[in-house]
Amino acid sequence: MIRRRNVVLGLPALLLSAGFAISGRASAPLRVVATTGMIADAARRVGGDQVEVRALMGPGVDPHSYRQTRSDIVAMTRADLVLWHGLYLEAQMEEFLHNLARKRRVVAVAEALPRELLLAHDDYADKFDPHVWMVPDLWKHVVAEIQRALSEARPEAAGRFAANAAAHMEELDRLGAYARETLARVPAQSRVLVTAHDAFGYFGRAYGFEVMGIQGISTESEAGLARIRELVDILVSRRIGAVFVESSVSDRNIRALVEGAAAKGHAVRIGGELFSDAMGTPGTYEGTYIGMIDHNVTVIARALGADAPERGMNGKLSAGM
Repeated sequence: MIRRRNVVLGLPALLLSAGFAISGRASAPLRVVATTGMIADAARRVGGDQVEVRALMGPGVDPHSYRQTRSDIVAMTRADLVLWHGLYLEAQMEEFLHNLARKRRVVAVAEALPRELLLAHDDYADKFDPHVWMVPDLWKHVVAEIQRALSEARPEAAGRFAANAAAHMEELDRLGAYARETLARVPAQSRVLVTAHDAFGYFGRAYGFEVMGIQGISTESEAGLARIRELVDILVSRRIGAVFVESSVSDRNIRALVEGAAAKGHAVRIGGELFSDAMGTPGTYEGTYIGMIDHNVTVIARALGADAPERGMNGKLSAGM
């Protein structure tokens, strides 16, 4: 009787303890895993203190060729929400992510963009250029989808997510206005952007630039000698004075262009390093989406003859870009 009474008296304490555990779990931050730094940045801005975000790909990492590691798999299988880009950006991870979506909450955030806003992929039928983050007006669709995914995962915080998203959208509007106004000052004959791979198609369409990538939309495509010779001839014949390297792609082919043009008597300089498929170092201004695009716009504009502030829209860009 004594033993039975102790068990009965112990039940309320156990239930109370379980209740606290459940309550504590519900208020803990959502565990979010994002494939790219750009998605992770948006998730942090929208999620605020309601999320704990891990980005799989850091500075200088090429998402086109990235394969999930063992620690990535563990993180994604334990996450409350996995956010990936889609549009064939994470080409080597797609099968794993589709399989994971059968068991966990997994969202391809760029797939939410209306198809009429997308550019067709040069290398793959029925696929699209994934580099939509290059234009803030397009990136707003991704931010909205991240807000939706977070709100679905934690409905009780939907109001916070909406407020955070609205504040971030205002920042994106300001960034978009800066890009349009600054790049409009580039002389018409200088609006040619030559880079390592064709990551700036949306940028070119939005801001009136002719974009030439040595490689195609995916860095997995090969850059042949014929393509390099073709671009050298264009640089020389059109007197293009600057080309750009990318933080996540080898500069070998860009340097081959510079050397090839020099051999034909035309000097071409490297106008700067652009962030194409990854942001800058975490903890820096360039390690945020706003800073990444501010950097790109400012570097391109200044290199191609426009009057643009040396430290960018917010005066935060690193010195000596």
